[in-house]
Amino acid sequence: MRTRWFVLALAAIFVGVLCGALLAPQPTSAVSREMIELQQQVSQILQAQQDLRSTVDSNNAAMKTLVQQSLDSVNKLSGQMDSLQKSVQEVQANTGARIDTMTQQSQGLSDNVQDIQARVGKLSQQLTDTQNLLQSIDAKVSGGAGAPTGAGAGLGPDNASGGATPGNAPGGAMPPISADTLYLNALRDYNGGKYDLSRQEFSDYIKNFPANDLASNSQFYLGEISYAQDDFKGAIAAYDVVIGNYPKSFKQAAALLKKGLAELELGLKASATRDLREVVHRYPGSDEGRRAEAKLREIGTAMPSRPARH
Repeated sequence: MRTRWFVLALAAIFVGVLCGALLAPQPTSAVSREMIELQQQVSQILQAQQDLRSTVDSNNAAMKTLVQQSLDSVNKLSGQMDSLQKSVQEVQANTGARIDTMTQQSQGLSDNVQDIQARVGKLSQQLTDTQNLLQSIDAKVSGGAGAPTGAGAGLGPDNASGGATPGNAPGGAMPPISADTLYLNALRDYNGGKYDLSRQEFSDYIKNFPANDLASNSQFYLGEISYAQDDFKGAIAAYDVVIGNYPKSFKQAAALLKKGLAELELGLKASATRDLREVVHRYPGSDEGRRAEAKLREIGTAMPSRPARH
């Protein structure tokens, strides 16, 4: 019995030792190694975080520099655009004034060409008449070469009866100025800047030759003279006479255009817009129509869109 209990006691002691060995903590060296590895990993993580922060800070600084440079470039470009816009506006203003001057000169040249053509035709007819007259005189002189000299000798019936010689008014008075000469003098004085003199001459033409084709031109140039002297109300009144009294005049488009421009000078934008649109509508493709359309764009008033045709 005692032997049995002794054996059981030894077995219990063996089991206790075995369990104690199994349940005993690991050696200190193993724990230290794991702690060192963990500390190394934490250090690596902290270093990586520090490196990432440095990279982010560096990128932020670079981005700030780029943004500032972009802002400086935009501000510089904006200043250049403002200067360019002012230059374009100055060029447009100067170009508009030059175009008006060139248009006036071209109108004068066109009228001169037409007048010269008409005058050449009349001169040709006068030359023909003169040649016929000379031939007639030569024939009379040749036929009466043997006639006796004396009073009335060698004279035709008209001269013998005391008639006036060709080209001279009765009684030696100077002949009145012709319509062509008066108009050319007025146009020459207008182109030379002698506005007061040319105004009187154009007015005389209208008074003395109201039915002539160039009467409407003369009326138009009365408006041009007033416009050149900054009398825009007088210019509008003169242009209205051309528009109302000379419906077949080829100055109709020019008169309506210049009326619109004069209204702009007086600040009458609504009336000017209406007249300029009328020029574009009535004279599409003409020089006056293009100038009116350009002026409408300049003052910020576009032509209304036309409804589509069905």
